[in-house]
Amino acid sequence: MTAATEPEQLQTDTAVLRALRKIRMPQKQRNRELSLLLFAFVIVTGAVMLVQLGAVGRIDGKFLSYVGAFFALVLVLHVVLRLRARDADPFVVPIATLLTGIGIAEIYRLDEHWARTGWGSVAIRQLAWAGIALVLTILLVYLLRNYRVLFRYTYIFGLAGILLLLLPAIPGLSTPGANAAVWVTIPGIGTFQPGEIAKLCLAVFFAGYLVRTRESLTTTGHRFLGITWPRLRELGPVLVFWIASLGIIVLQHDLGTGLLIFGMFIAMLYVATGKTSWALIGVILLAVGGYAASRVLPYVNARFQNWLDPFNPDTVNGSSFQLVQGLFGMSQGGLIGTGLGQGRPWLTPVAESDYIFASLGEELGLIGLFALLALYMVFASRGIRIGLAGQDDFGKLLATGLSFTVALQVFIMVGGVTRVIPLTGLTTPFLAAGGSSLIANWLIVGLLLRISDAVRSRPRVVIG
Repeated sequence: MTAATEPEQLQTDTAVLRALRKIRMPQKQRNRELSLLLFAFVIVTGAVMLVQLGAVGRIDGKFLSYVGAFFALVLVLHVVLRLRARDADPFVVPIATLLTGIGIAEIYRLDEHWARTGWGSVAIRQLAWAGIALVLTILLVYLLRNYRVLFRYTYIFGLAGILLLLLPAIPGLSTPGANAAVWVTIPGIGTFQPGEIAKLCLAVFFAGYLVRTRESLTTTGHRFLGITWPRLRELGPVLVFWIASLGIIVLQHDLGTGLLIFGMFIAMLYVATGKTSWALIGVILLAVGGYAASRVLPYVNARFQNWLDPFNPDTVNGSSFQLVQGLFGMSQGGLIGTGLGQGRPWLTPVAESDYIFASLGEELGLIGLFALLALYMVFASRGIRIGLAGQDDFGKLLATGLSFTVALQVFIMVGGVTRVIPLTGLTTPFLAAGGSSLIANWLIVGLLLRISDAVRSRPRVVIG
């Protein structure tokens, strides 16, 4: 070895030793995360094996090896967190892993019924998308050392979000035959829903925009009925996004995305200002927009009619068939469910994506659904806690907005399946089949990890 290479070798050895010391140092948050991950691995592996025994009566080691590869990537993310974000929240990764794994197990159950194998298997494709989502999350955690740099590109993220929402309207990109014009076709890959990534871009834009304009939104207005109402000048952004949400519904037949984006903006606006008037304005505009859309647009009107009277003889074998079959499936599951691999979830159309919650309700029962909803509740509460614990306004709004978006999406989808609200075209986060949704939600996990690490390691930093 030459003298010139000895310092380089010494420097490399020192870097390796520093990394090893970081791993070996006591890390309570990461140790807690590791124990929860091992618990999630056991639950998911058991769920897949129960599906195999219940559906075909034998264990398929090949598919279990694919699931093991997914677990390996999760452990890589865990190691990266030990090195780069040792103070990150220890609950969000195990919860996301458990929900993703349970969804894959149920999708695999449907594949077994329809005899879908190879790349035609939806579960195999879902595992592939989960791998891509985890790689992107690992890169996000590793490369994005300071999430506050996103604040500099507020308007770029806003423009990107709008362009992503408009992509399905471009001739040649939209997927033909879809009920809602929200999918684009990527040659050689398949379909992708850009609206899922758009919600992340818009969340960054909303957070940055509200940090810049919060003072004018909170210090001006007129008092009426005990509430300080904003001036028309400050009300403009709310009206713009209200009109944009209606535009999404009209142009793309996408009731869910319009509701989600508008709801996210109103929630972040309320957190930024602390004024009840903004929340009331949002609810009023939402009600007015929903009523107007139901009266003018046949697509939305049909959703409302199916919600109000799903057992109508004229629609029960047509437009409301999916809703009715999902309700029957969940009622068949009862309290404890039929057991994984023992039910008949395939009787409901699109059971692996839009109606994954109903499929799980049939085989896991009411207790299983409550457990899944509890996981979502903990996930959202941890994200909101991350936001409220920080003193950085941008991080507070971003973490709260992303967490609320996941919670709102769960409410919209679960509420539609259970007939609490009209059904929309959203997917259930982490559970439902779909690569774009899985990638977007795992990127939310990565952002929450980065923000929580900054909150715990630098709690006194204040960025305007």
